[in-house]
Amino acid sequence: MKNTDAINAFLALGQETRLNIFRLVVQRGDTGLTPGEIIEKLGIANATLSFHLKELVGADLLSVERQSRNLIYRPNASLVQELSGFLLENCCGGKACAPASIIKKAKAK
Repeated sequence: MKNTDAINAFLALGQETRLNIFRLVVQRGDTGLTPGEIIEKLGIANATLSFHLKELVGADLLSVERQSRNLIYRPNASLVQELSGFLLENCCGGKACAPASIIKKAKAK
C-alpha cells in the first residue's frame, strides 16, 4: 500500500460522522446497509448522508451496489486489512508484539 492510499482512507475516516457511518457498515459486514437503514440508526439527514457516503466510496472504504430500488453499502474488507497491515508492517522492530493486557500487567508490577 502506498502512503497516499493510506492517507486518503484516513482523511475520509477523520470526520466523526463518516467514521460512525463506516463503523456501522462494518458491523453489518457483507450484508451491507441501505441509506435508509443508516439514517434510522444514526439519525443523519439524507443530504448529509449522501455527501459522506460519496466520500467513503471515493476513498474505496465502502462499495455500493444497486439491488432493485435500493443502494446497498458494504465495507471494503480487503482495504481495511491492507490498512491494518500497512500500520503494523514494522511493528515492534520486527519482533512479536505482546498483547496490551500483558504490557499493562508488567507496568503495574
